[in-house]
Amino acid sequence: MSSSTVTSDGAAWLASAGAYPRSTLALWEERPEAPVVLPCGSAFDVVSAPAIFGRAMLDRLWDDGPGSGPVAVFRGRMLLFAAPGTAQRLPSLMEWEEWGSTGPAADGRTAAVPPLLCHGTGDAVTVPAPSGTDADTASGSRWLVAPDTRHPWLPGPEILLWAAVRAARSTVRISIFPPPDLDAKVYDVSRRR
Repeated sequence: MSSSTVTSDGAAWLASAGAYPRSTLALWEERPEAPVVLPCGSAFDVVSAPAIFGRAMLDRLWDDGPGSGPVAVFRGRMLLFAAPGTAQRLPSLMEWEEWGSTGPAADGRTAAVPPLLCHGTGDAVTVPAPSGTDADTASGSRWLVAPDTRHPWLPGPEILLWAAVRAARSTVRISIFPPPDLDAKVYDVSRRR
């Protein structure tokens, strides 16, 4: 995986998401430890997952897939930066594949995927400071895969669906058999007279 410190090119890419990129860059130059709220939808979308499940998705992306774009941790959630448009498309793909959390079968295999929050056009997210400091680590806000270029590769909705499904399958055993009835009376018929 990549470095956890944002490069100047990565900071320029992040700042390009806002209406005033030069102001954001000036703020970071003055206070490199300052997290910033940035709008989604133009430079990136963000898929937010609970930390443990998000880590499982990230592992699938790096171990079995194409890798990931920038990834941050903020307040116990994993923020996976994705291609613009992902926030609009991913929920419908998950529902179509019956992996969404809102479908009629909210038990069974769909329960294996926790709710993924998709942030796109009209939403904003808090991104960690460009420089990894002890204060960031204490607050739980840090980069796992920091942006290091002005045009980072960003996964789209199909790749994130693939990662979520693989992560769910690796953490939950899926069975085609119904769960046993624990109140059922069982008779031993092996010792018949």
